[in-house]
Parts: sequence; structure tokens; C-alpha cells
Amino acid sequence: MFRIMWLFCGVNALVWGFGFSVSAQDPNPESSAATVSYYRQIQPIFQRACHGCHQPARPSGGYVMTDRTHLLKAGDTGLPGVIPGDPQESSLVLMVTAEDGDQPAMPKGKDPLQKEEIELISQWILQGALDDTPDSAVRVYDAEHPPTYTLPPVLTSLDYSPDGKWLAVSGFHEVLIYDTASNQPVARLIGLSPRIQSLSFSPDGKWLAVTGGKPAQFGEIQIWDVAERLLKLSLTLTFDTIFGVSWSPDGKLVSFGCTDNSVRAIEIDSGKQVLYQGAHGDWVLDTTFSVDASHLVSVSRDRSMKLTQVATERFVDNITSITPGALKGGLMTVRRNPLSDELLVGGADGIPKIYQMYRTKARRIGDDFNLVRAFEAMPGRIFAVDFSKDGELITAGSSFNGKGEVRCYNTVDGKRLATFEGQRGPVYSLRFHPSGGQVASGGFDGVVRINDSKTGKLLSEFVSVPIRTEEVAKKSQ
Repeated sequence: MFRIMWLFCGVNALVWGFGFSVSAQDPNPESSAATVSYYRQIQPIFQRACHGCHQPARPSGGYVMTDRTHLLKAGDTGLPGVIPGDPQESSLVLMVTAEDGDQPAMPKGKDPLQKEEIELISQWILQGALDDTPDSAVRVYDAEHPPTYTLPPVLTSLDYSPDGKWLAVSGFHEVLIYDTASNQPVARLIGLSPRIQSLSFSPDGKWLAVTGGKPAQFGEIQIWDVAERLLKLSLTLTFDTIFGVSWSPDGKLVSFGCTDNSVRAIEIDSGKQVLYQGAHGDWVLDTTFSVDASHLVSVSRDRSMKLTQVATERFVDNITSITPGALKGGLMTVRRNPLSDELLVGGADGIPKIYQMYRTKARRIGDDFNLVRAFEAMPGRIFAVDFSKDGELITAGSSFNGKGEVRCYNTVDGKRLATFEGQRGPVYSLRFHPSGGQVASGGFDGVVRINDSKTGKLLSEFVSVPIRTEEVAKKSQ
């Protein structure tokens, strides 16, 4: 049912912006005759400020705000959140309104809503709290109503838990957790974001960080408790999907890249943003921390790999050459050697490269001093790379003209050890098993393949999501 090759919803973004321009012209709920749109004007406010804590996967205070039906219900306080026609008695309005200069009760841990936003919400309630959400956008996905598939979605990201017991795989609105012994799903972590762009287990395996969002509407980072299958944290940031999640080695911070050209990091305990760097000139697609977590590395469509000091949020240096034409296209993926500050990158030129993180001599025009090794070119663009746990092997996956390829190399001499069997489409994600003996990969055809890292032999493969056949679908209608 869902073949996830998304288009940017520019029309929605323009309509959303128009909605706010209307409210700015006449924000007084009692004097304005304009009808307030829940879908175009009210829902974006809740999406940005409230859905992180009030969604089916994380109903703080027993209150869900992801649709109009739930907004009318009462939370743990027993008071209805929205009473159509009566904003003054609607507890939602009371919770977001500050009294006598005090901080409002909601949004908790975020900046208060603007006065114009509160007035717009009040006006919507006064007009009857009508729901104009189009039928095509009504479908809600949660644990009781999981996504169903008649075709596998494009597999954008996967990751092994540190002990190798679990394999997390991206889906539509969800991450599926597979038991690696049986290749059977054991959990479905369903959240707000339709598109999942990246995922990563924490160093201790307790948490799973997920980035994604909805193109041209919002970006989201999720932190899941893997054992309990519970959403610990959900933050909506920017107005487009978020990429390239990575953990600091101590498991305290999570970093990611954004389409507003920024690199960011947050504390997972509080959700507080502790790093913002805006030195890139295009989308930031991947990130990784140094061994001691003192620095953050980011790669971008702007053809650069940049180094940022975490404590000061200061951009330090371009790790790659700054010579015009030295890099033939953007960089899409980066992984750090688990044992050292060496960086494996891949991008549009199709050449896996290893760089040292820190420059040890003065920069000269024309140099690419930090480059340690360039491997042979692969067909097309490289979307995914990884180091083995001992740092002795690398793997890279590429895409060209509807076909994909995965290779494994020795990091010391650059020798190709294997080209993997069984690839039938572009490859967008891959990871070494912690043992180093196997590599999981996935991409356009939505199939997870497990290959022997040194021989390339295909060991097993399975579709990344449960498929519902057309016959079953017809019977259930």
C-alpha cells in the first residue's frame, strides 16, 4: 500500500503560511468573521509545540492532541481539553495561557505559544472547533492501528543493537525490531513521522534514536526505550525531515542534520538543544562524534565535511579539501572508526574515502591533507558506509541507474574482499553485525539482505515489513 518515494509538499507549506498571515491581520477572536481552518492553521501549531508530548505513543497527562476527536476529550484532570464554542472554559486554552506574567503550564519545556497563536486557537474554538481535515489525511497510525503494506517500502535505514540480538529497520510511520536469530519481527515502534530517515541504537543498546518527519511540514527526533517499547522523547524541529542521527560515545547526546543547513545536538534526558552549527551551505545528511565526544563531524550536500567543537558550538575546520573542484558532488554518509578518530565517507563521486579527523599541519591551497585512503570507485553514488567493530574492514553501498552494489574492503591495504551477492536495486543503508562476520543491507526494493562480509555470500534475506496480500485486503473490507 505504501511505496515511500516522497515528493515535497510545497503546496501544503504555502497554505500553512497563508493561514498564519490571515490570523496576523485580525487576531481578535470576537471581531474576526474569517473562518479558522483546523487543518491549515491550528494543527500546525499543535504539531510544532504539543505533539511531542501528546500523541498516541506518548500521551502525557492522558491527553492526545493529534486529532480533533481526542482534543475534545478529557485528560487525567477530568476536564475537557476543548469545549466547542467556549474557549474560556476549555482547559487547553487555560493551560497555554500565562497569568500575571507566569510561565504557562504548556508547552512544557518549550517556549510559550505566541499571543497571536493563542488567540487563533480561541477563535477556532469559539467558531465551534470544526474539523476541516481532508479525508486523505485522516488516517491515524498507532499501536492499535499499525500501517499495512501490500508492497515493501523503500528501506532508508537499519542498525544492529550492540549485542547483535536486534536489527532495527525503517518502515512507514514506524521502526520494526527484528530478532536476528530468526529474522522475525518482535516489535513495531509507531510514531508521528511518515518518513523515517535514520536510526541508531545507543552505545548501551537501551535506547533507539530515530529521525524523520514529513517533507515540507516538520522534522522529528524520537528516542525509544527498546526493552519497554515506549517513546521516551519526541521533538519536532524545523519544517522538513531530519537526517543522520548519531550518539555520543557516553550515550548522553544525540546529533543530527537538518534541511535548514544546520547541525544540532540534544541531551536525551531533557531534550534540550546543546549544539547548533550553521556553517554548512546545503542540507546536512549525516553526523558522527569523535571518540571523546569533544567534537562533532557533519557531511552535507555542499560537498564538505566539517568539524565542530561540542562544548562551544564553534565551527573549527573543513576536514575535506576546500579547493574548488576537489570533491565531485555532495557527501551523503559518514561513519567513525570505532577505535579511532578516522572517518569513512561516501557521496556523489562514488569513492569511499577515509580521513583523519584533525589537521596536524597548516592548510595549503590545493591540499587534501587529512585524506588517509581513497578506495576504488563504485558505480554511481554512495549512500551508506560502515566500519566493522574492530576497524579492520569497511563496507560501502551504492546506486546507479536503478541498480545497487555492496562491497567490503580491508582498511589497511584497501584491497576489495568481496562484492555481495543478491543485490537487485539501489542500496541506501547497511551495517556490520557486531561480530564483523556479516553485513545487513537494504534499499529501494525494501528487502533486508544478510551477507558474509569476507566472501560476499548471501546468507539470508527477508522483506522489511509484513506484507498484506490483495486477497487478504479484499476479504477484510
